[in-house]
Amino acid sequence: MLPIFTAEEMRRLDRRAITELGIAGATLMENAGRGAAEEILGLLARRSARRTARVAIVCGKGGNAGDGFVVARWLKRRGCHPLVWLTAPPEEIGGDARVKLAELRRSGLRPIRVGDDAAVASDLRRADLVVDALLGTGARGAPGGLVARVIELINVSGRPVVALDIPSGLPADGGPPAGPAVRATLTVTFAGLKRGLVTGPGVEFAGRVKVVPIGIPVSEVARGITTFLLEPGDIARLLPPRPRAAHKGTYGHLLIIAGSLGRTGAAALAARAAMRSGAGLVTVATAVSQQPVVASLLLEAMTAALAETAARTVALGAKGVIAGLAAARDAVALGPGLGLDAETQALARELARDLDRPLVIDADALTALSGHLEALRAAPAPRCLTPHPGEMARMLGTKVAEVECDRIATAREFAKSQRVHVALKGAGSVIAAPSGEVYVNPTGNPGMASGGTGDVLTGMVGAFLARGMEAGAAVRAAVYLHGRAGDLAAARLGEEALIASDVIAALPEAFTALAGHDG
Repeated sequence: MLPIFTAEEMRRLDRRAITELGIAGATLMENAGRGAAEEILGLLARRSARRTARVAIVCGKGGNAGDGFVVARWLKRRGCHPLVWLTAPPEEIGGDARVKLAELRRSGLRPIRVGDDAAVASDLRRADLVVDALLGTGARGAPGGLVARVIELINVSGRPVVALDIPSGLPADGGPPAGPAVRATLTVTFAGLKRGLVTGPGVEFAGRVKVVPIGIPVSEVARGITTFLLEPGDIARLLPPRPRAAHKGTYGHLLIIAGSLGRTGAAALAARAAMRSGAGLVTVATAVSQQPVVASLLLEAMTAALAETAARTVALGAKGVIAGLAAARDAVALGPGLGLDAETQALARELARDLDRPLVIDADALTALSGHLEALRAAPAPRCLTPHPGEMARMLGTKVAEVECDRIATAREFAKSQRVHVALKGAGSVIAAPSGEVYVNPTGNPGMASGGTGDVLTGMVGAFLARGMEAGAAVRAAVYLHGRAGDLAAARLGEEALIASDVIAALPEAFTALAGHDG
């Protein structure tokens, strides 16, 4: 797992490195700039056959500018032709950045003060690559004035852009930019990941993200951090090889309560995903009139018929039968295609509160919890929720924009307050545990934004719960592999035509791809 920092956590780490470890701030800056220069050289080698690359480096006046000065000096040393632009008077540059500006001048490079937008625009267009060293993680609010104009010029230059630490204008702690923000091809971030780079709108602005060490020991970097990015090995360790003596009972029996008139496909997708995720046995319990339809869609899973409402959704009176079915199973999945009938919604709330089996809750069952979150706090066994931002907003009684403003904090506080495990879906899905630990998932793509993919995830979480995984591990494994399967399917089929069944079909390859990552 890779640690993910807030801006304040990064500031504290820098202070500890300087005051407790005795690493000079100028040394940290030099290491950062040199590491970034190496990444830039690698990108140039892949993109251009020219021997002497032109690199435009646009600098502000803070620490980020100091990183840019170091980059320019190292690129010149390696045979590039760097051109440095300043958005602030040199006399306003202080601290370690001022030291690096003096070193830049001694190397023979003379930065140019931005005055004429047209001149800057021309140099940006003629560059092989642009480096954004305007604003770092300490910036607050929307960029204004000259900096905002230069950001817009960078974005319209049509050149590949490398952002240092974080794209200028992007909030370091996550959420949408308040004004213009650089759209980077590559973000070289220092010491550790920043929240704004890995989830929500920042994923679109950051491009590919590369962490560059700056000389702080790894053990010190991770100290006190509770937010992490998942890596393949984190998931591979949760899935050891199957013992030779294994049988279907070894891998658990999952009960899925799902489906209603016109929405039987959701139940079938969840069941198929559960089977592909290694559950030994799967039973789908659904409204009696829909049971033959669900059975016709599934070969490997069993079905059970439940009492139904006039709307052909599962009736509240089916609760006793469901409790009996659950007692003979290892875990339960609740919600896909369940329906919004008032009686069915009441059933979902009671099952969320009363079932004494690990339970994954999604879709219509999440809607049932809106205004009734006390059902979660009273539950006798682990509860795992997989909401998209709209469902999370409904449960919290707020707006989607509020959820998206800080996805990590939203998921963390919900998981802690309700004592549940939650996967807040979206770009960089956020997985939070009741303990307060948070994991960000790096897999998945926009092609998965289509009907049924959430049902697939529900079946996968349920399967891992039935297999005996701890609830948090089950959610992490399911979210990671769900996204990995989506990526594999998109690589073959493209994102535009991707459907939920394609994700299920790619699950075997996603599992196989974890081989070799469990060391």
